Amino acid sequence: MSRSTLKFLAVLLGVLIVAVLLSGFDDLPREVRAQISNERSALAAAQSQLHSTKDEVAHDVQAEPALFGAVPESAQWPAAFTKDEGVLADASRDMDELTRLQKANRRQDRQRAEALLSHERSLRASAMNDSGNVRKEAAHWVEWKQRLPEAVTQMEQDFRAVHGVNLAPVANAVQKAEADWPQKKSDLDSRLAAVRELQVQSESAWQDSAEARLAAAKGDYAHVNLQALAGAADTLHTDATDVPKKVEELGALSGQLYNNWDKMLVDMETRGIGSDKSYDQKVRTVTTHVPDATSKNGETTSDEKWVEVPKSTFDAQKNDLGMVLEHKPAGLYDYEAEHTPQPAGFAYMAPPSVGSNQYGYWDHHSDGTSFWVFYGQYALMRDLLFNHSYRPPMPYEYDGYYTARRSGQTYYGKEYGTSGTATQERYSGSSYAKSGGFRDSKFASKSGGYRDSRFASPNARDPNADHSPRTFGSHPQEPHASPPSRSYRPPSRPSMPRSAPRSFGRRR
Repeated sequence: MSRSTLKFLAVLLGVLIVAVLLSGFDDLPREVRAQISNERSALAAAQSQLHSTKDEVAHDVQAEPALFGAVPESAQWPAAFTKDEGVLADASRDMDELTRLQKANRRQDRQRAEALLSHERSLRASAMNDSGNVRKEAAHWVEWKQRLPEAVTQMEQDFRAVHGVNLAPVANAVQKAEADWPQKKSDLDSRLAAVRELQVQSESAWQDSAEARLAAAKGDYAHVNLQALAGAADTLHTDATDVPKKVEELGALSGQLYNNWDKMLVDMETRGIGSDKSYDQKVRTVTTHVPDATSKNGETTSDEKWVEVPKSTFDAQKNDLGMVLEHKPAGLYDYEAEHTPQPAGFAYMAPPSVGSNQYGYWDHHSDGTSFWVFYGQYALMRDLLFNHSYRPPMPYEYDGYYTARRSGQTYYGKEYGTSGTATQERYSGSSYAKSGGFRDSKFASKSGGYRDSRFASPNARDPNADHSPRTFGSHPQEPHASPPSRSYRPPSRPSMPRSAPRSFGRRR
């Protein structure tokens, strides 16, 4: 064979290969053809299922003529099945067109095929959903008849449970709370009225279903409005659950009005290394129960525990050692607590212009200075909030706190928060301090501490590593960084002699 002939054959072969490779690019995409095949099978299964469901429902209705005669909706079920059959017929016409496009196998038909697939799926799903609901409805009434005697018995138990709740104790508690906290009267009244309405509702459901319950007990379904009876049973069962729950909730809310509580951050520590690192806070909850809105005889209790928190929470509150993270005053519900950090104890102080309240008073001295004094009855609350190291605040500190609070900010001043001087003294024995948290304070730990613990990182145990203590919220090169911009700091505390506070519990 000559060289020219071989060259011609090589070119021809190349052309044929390219033609074969390009021929598939004009086909309907493989995934579209696969979807058409899958939908064809799904449509066939749906048609079979609709036929089966129609037969099952017809069998139930024929087997229980008296039962379904008392269910008006059952008369509409044959028309519903006829409608669903028509919907599937429309889906079949879509499938016929899809089959034609699949056989033509033209890429240009892709958009048309995808639109038909979407429409066919929607029709199929609609028919299956409607027929399935009819089947569930029929099965529901068959099941309800089977447990009807039990349901009637349960109705009586639920009715007795609703009316067995004595509202007198909670009504008395609400009445007292409204007298002490008038601003809560509207809310408490509406909650109590809602409970009473549930009892009225259950009484109505019980009385209105009397004839139906009697007929059901005799098996006389022709004279039983099963839907009304089922509705009454549901109402009674729901009320039997809701009435005790709402009464308990109302009693709890009324009681919360008589409690102050504060959640304080009294210590913090990071433990472990790498993926096992945890962020822990020690939170002290100080609760003071008062017998009425103006009482000076509160009963204080406290609870203290370590809790693990997300790193984001730990970082957000790292400047708040010694601060109250959440405060709930008397007269509010627990869910109305304040969540802006604030200096411990300040929420219980009266404005200097007012002078006093049920918790204490401003003690004025002849040299012109004034200090806040808690009454003796609240000495335990004071000691817990100030960590047993009480420095009576001055009026300008309260003014700074009040101004910051009105704008939703946190007041630190010079004394409060992680970098405050009073905090460093009060919490010098904390894990935070022992780990070097107060790095530039005279209260910082000089030896031992965190790096000797099992939670210390390898770097912390290395005697040649940098063990200079770290201050939360500060960059290593800026050890004296101030708290975040949310803080409100008044002018520096004036230099003035501080008189010893007068005895607690007695106003001079």
